[in-house]
Amino acid sequence: MNGNQSKQGLEEKIYERQVGICKAFANPTRLRILDLVAQRDYPVSDILRYLSISKANLSQHLAILKAAGVVVTHRDGQRVYCHLAIPEVKKACALIRDVLRAQIRNGRQLAV
Repeated sequence: MNGNQSKQGLEEKIYERQVGICKAFANPTRLRILDLVAQRDYPVSDILRYLSISKANLSQHLAILKAAGVVVTHRDGQRVYCHLAIPEVKKACALIRDVLRAQIRNGRQLAV
């Protein structure tokens, strides 16, 4: 395998991971979770109360975010906390919202 093929292989892996992260972001509840845990370590019990969703539903959303590598959890005594696995996720989410605000300001309609 030459250097060009190796670079293409790496780029393909990056695209595949980007798809996984974008799929994880493709849900309003998961985006709200990301907004919360971007602020600080957040107890799962507080996320439950804030979002008013079931424990099972939150568990499913966290599993998707964890599988994408954007959220991690840790236990402190009986409490489980969530936080961002990589701080750049906060920047990525903010950038996407900035793009959407610009589209709205410019009067562009989004096809959903």
